Amino acid sequence: MMRDFNGQLENEAATLHIGRLLAAATLEDPQVRTGSATVIHLHGELGAGKTTLARGILRGYGYDGPVKSPTYTLVEPYELDRRRIYHFDLYRLADPGEVEFLGAEDYFAGGNLCIVEWARRGGERIPSADLEIELRGAGADRSIACAAHTGKGIEMVKKLRAGVDV
Repeated sequence: MMRDFNGQLENEAATLHIGRLLAAATLEDPQVRTGSATVIHLHGELGAGKTTLARGILRGYGYDGPVKSPTYTLVEPYELDRRRIYHFDLYRLADPGEVEFLGAEDYFAGGNLCIVEWARRGGERIPSADLEIELRGAGADRSIACAAHTGKGIEMVKKLRAGVDV
């Protein structure tokens, strides 16, 4: 079974498209509110497209409002009809202990979807990813590499592969 997905991202539209595919791959019955959250870690340098990918996921869930990086707020909640989505940007964390002040344990519960930029800065206080995504490059030379770590992650990769010509 394929645990990885790799591809090129020609432009912002391609990044948004992958985000929409990820949304489709993470949709669950809206009645499911128990168990652990689905966790996606986004890695990449500043400007690599992490927030654009998060915006694509939110668009895939039908959210059409502004999506900005929560660099200063650290987490931006989206209470949608189908699911609660939490978009984290931990770039400005000085110490992993600061995660406790966010009440993060509540976000990483139930049927929530948690998208975490700069997850490594949160140390062990941030749950392991179901799917890790590395974005590299800039402009037309962007690439994406995904690695699944759980059954949920493997399902996401399968659906990504099915939705993209690879």
